[in-house]
Amino acid sequence: MELNAHNKNEYPPMHTAEHILNQTMIRMFGCKRSKNSHIERKKSKCDYFLSSEPTAEQIAKIESEVNKVIAQNLTVSADFIPRNEVPETIDTSKLPADVSQTLRLVYVGDYDICACIGVHVQNTNEIGTFKILNCDFTEGRLRIRFKLEDCPFIENVLAN
Repeated sequence: MELNAHNKNEYPPMHTAEHILNQTMIRMFGCKRSKNSHIERKKSKCDYFLSSEPTAEQIAKIESEVNKVIAQNLTVSADFIPRNEVPETIDTSKLPADVSQTLRLVYVGDYDICACIGVHVQNTNEIGTFKILNCDFTEGRLRIRFKLEDCPFIENVLAN
């Protein structure tokens, strides 16, 4: 099986939190997964395109909903599937043109599924607490900056 090379070294808890944030944004606002993201150990950011600026209450709800998912202790797993068998519900628009014919689908319990070659935790109980640091909304783009607190992830146990 041949997969595309991966040129990033994500921090697994933060990268898995990004998956949960993406699905939360889809469910709350009907938008697509983050258009641009910068995922780092200390803090990260994701951009979403929305028709209107979220209220302070909606931003607080995003944080709350992400933490509710994390608290469910969901298993994070992966499956390999031929590209032509990927369900239409999975957004493949960000995949490179030369993507391999086998894709890796990453599941966060039954909450999220997406094509991804990054590293993830084994269970959401390794993520800690998701905290939104701040947001800004400009010309339809919502940028969310966030961090993780009290992260129990064990560095030498990289999964999936």
